[in-house]
Amino acid sequence: QVQLVESGGGLVQPGGSLRLSCTTSRNLFSIATMGWYRQTPGKQPELVATITSGGSTNYADSIKGRFTISRDNAKSTVYLEMNSLKPEDTAVYHCKAEARFRPVVWGQGILVNVSS
Repeated sequence: QVQLVESGGGLVQPGGSLRLSCTTSRNLFSIATMGWYRQTPGKQPELVATITSGGSTNYADSIKGRFTISRDNAKSTVYLEMNSLKPEDTAVYHCKAEARFRPVVWGQGILVNVSS
């Protein structure tokens, strides 16, 4: 069973930075659009950013200019570089892999807590 393994979350002060990582199998990663979503209690997951296998990116308006998604195909890893973090960025961040004719795969989620 394919898994997504996330890392890099934690507690950070407002204005600080964090980098999230998500790794999966090379077989899936090479063909998948990878994405980061975030969820707060009582709400549906919301899109943060996605990156296609070809490197095209898409960002939520709320994080444009502050967050950057990237992928390292050699390491089968997608990153989310988060700068100028705000308390409202506090959420559980989930990695997602989507590929044609394959089941969607979600990571277990990782907490990002922006607080002073």
